Amino acid sequence: MSISNTLEAARAADKADALAPYREHFLFPQKQSDNVLYFTGNSLGLQPKGARAIILEELDDWARWGVDGHIEAKRPWLSYHEIFANSLSKIVGAKESEVVAMNGLTTNLHLLMVSFFRPEGKRTKILCEGKAFPSDQYALKSQLRFHGLDPQDHLIELMPDPETELIDDERIIKAIDEHRDEIALIMIGGVNYYTGQWFDMERITDAGKRAGAIVAWDLAHAAGNVPLELHKWNVDFAAWCGYKYLNSGPGGVSGVFIHEKHHGKTETPRFEGWWGHNKEDRFQMPDTFVPINSAEAWQLSNAPVLSMAPLRASLDLYDQVGMQALRTKSLALTAYLEMVIQDASKNSGQAIRIITPSDPKKRGCQISISVPGKGKAAFEKLSAAGVIADWREPDVIRLAPVPLYNSFEDVYHFGQLLTKFLKD
Repeated sequence: MSISNTLEAARAADKADALAPYREHFLFPQKQSDNVLYFTGNSLGLQPKGARAIILEELDDWARWGVDGHIEAKRPWLSYHEIFANSLSKIVGAKESEVVAMNGLTTNLHLLMVSFFRPEGKRTKILCEGKAFPSDQYALKSQLRFHGLDPQDHLIELMPDPETELIDDERIIKAIDEHRDEIALIMIGGVNYYTGQWFDMERITDAGKRAGAIVAWDLAHAAGNVPLELHKWNVDFAAWCGYKYLNSGPGGVSGVFIHEKHHGKTETPRFEGWWGHNKEDRFQMPDTFVPINSAEAWQLSNAPVLSMAPLRASLDLYDQVGMQALRTKSLALTAYLEMVIQDASKNSGQAIRIITPSDPKKRGCQISISVPGKGKAAFEKLSAAGVIADWREPDVIRLAPVPLYNSFEDVYHFGQLLTKFLKD
């Protein structure tokens, strides 16, 4: 679909968009009584209107039932985490038994690495992307130190090309092959937070498995953004946060995927908690841990119901729309943003460098731009005018046109403002 850079064309595209009504299911921040232009769903998704109602329902059930709400609540708290499995499995391409909503992202990465990063013999190294989100680097380095290994020697960081700021898939696969006898774990962000690059997860996973490594993915910027097939791709484990594209609210609950081939193994090392123990005799309080035969075995504690409730409101919308429809709109919306940015560069006479891959197959709904010399000033003017985007040092503006709630008209107005401020 080709859309011209005019208000009329943008409005026509919105009128033809089957997902346009879903915009009304979200609350937009206001600036002078108008909706802001919100392009930071890759940092914090908007609040679904249904979030307040579902939180109030849980509060009402707490007031009505007290402890009996674990059984009697509308959504019984005892099994609360189970009501997320079907929705999450469709978002990440998994079996229901392979996913569970729990904890926060980095907490989950640590818990999973306890089980699956087991350095032994020559296999002691972790391969990752360079310039990943810092929390990933902290987690990986601390895991190495926990095992008595020096990150300087045992962390293989593949740094981005200094010209493009991207990491070519072929380089990753070549590095896996070169270090095939040394790698214990491969862990990469499925979509890079800074550039928006979507790695070829299937090929990289296949290369890692052929090399004999455990392959994991941080899906913070991928879950709910791009179509995934974690089970089919034979990924060992993955984790994601819920507060970006999945709109679960600030600090919202994370989710994990653990391939079914790892389920039900009592010999697997793990940090154990009672909510991962066999459900049939959990409340008999046995003194020996027996893991549930699913991803639930990695749970430690019962579900934090009030903080999980907003995620359920958001996933209701995902269930209605489906990832394929979201991806179709995402491709059109992101392509339109790319064109509008190129027009802003041409019409303002100001060079703009797009560091996100131009190939739609290598990106989700994000465009990251660099405006040499004028980037920070333009960003501040955009912010003052009611555009909520994201600034990353040294000179990058990240923009995420989210298909659930952003419109083509949003993108058009952003382009007009960008052109104006670059001319100033």
